[in-house]
Amino acid sequence: MNKSLATGIMGAALMLGSTALAQETFISIGTGGVTGVYYPAGGAICRLVNRDRAEHGIRCGVESTGGSVFNVNAIRSGELEFGVAQSDIQYHSFNGSQQFEETGAFEGLRAVFSLHPEPFTVVARADAGITSFEDLRGKRVNIGNPGSGQRATMDVVLEAMGWTVDDFSQVSELPPAEQALALCDNNIDAMVYTVGHPSGAIQEATTACDSVLVNVDNDAIRQLVEDRPYYRMATIPGGMYRGTSEDVTTFGVGATFVSSDSVSEEIVYQVTKAIFESLDQFRALHPALGNLNAEEMVNDGNSAPLHPGAERYFREAGLME
Repeated sequence: MNKSLATGIMGAALMLGSTALAQETFISIGTGGVTGVYYPAGGAICRLVNRDRAEHGIRCGVESTGGSVFNVNAIRSGELEFGVAQSDIQYHSFNGSQQFEETGAFEGLRAVFSLHPEPFTVVARADAGITSFEDLRGKRVNIGNPGSGQRATMDVVLEAMGWTVDDFSQVSELPPAEQALALCDNNIDAMVYTVGHPSGAIQEATTACDSVLVNVDNDAIRQLVEDRPYYRMATIPGGMYRGTSEDVTTFGVGATFVSSDSVSEEIVYQVTKAIFESLDQFRALHPALGNLNAEEMVNDGNSAPLHPGAERYFREAGLME
């Protein structure tokens, strides 16, 4: 082969390579703290999407964030393409209610699919004398960092109970990754977390020191669940964590995977397809995902309209009529 021909072929190959690189699409998924379930769930989604990136040209990255509220706000501003959010946060963001009243309804929010159930979980030091939510009054409580789903849910619970933060002797706003250490260092008496189970953060808190999971079940909570369709009563099985042998009754939301109408139909279609066509593998990537059901993932907890890309896949797969 003569030198000029070889050079020409090399140049063409480089141009093709640069074209392919230019056509690659980068997407980011906002999750939560690294010890929660959102971060590994987001990582599991990216793993399955990236596995086929040679075919669809999508490269997926996962970001640890402040949680649900942060994620939907970042999707709204275009900083993120996708995010994991509690079902109640999805509802309030789309409708412009609760903590989204000032910013107004995010009408471009789109549901992609739902994920695992997330019970509102209260963990208390065993020596704090706390066996029910009512016992938190007068105690030192971590209510969650601003912008997180756990904080948003705690605010709703306080309102339902007719309480304010002044009902606690001390309030902290630590993110999930820091609250187990604070509990075991005796800096707080209890922590709250809206999370799928089993959870690494709850595991950490219950193994590092003597602590118990607390029932969140009273008339105010039952009324809250009855009034709001995105809530449901929930049970955390006894024996899942050290120190708690009996089932714990509480309420909860569901984790949902969301995007916006500014993300293309094709991208959302390919992301949805990557998960649903490898659902067994997806379930195996984290224990909290183990009981996912394809039909339930289409509807449960989704109050924003489905993204056309997700809907396209669900119709093709026979999951929607």
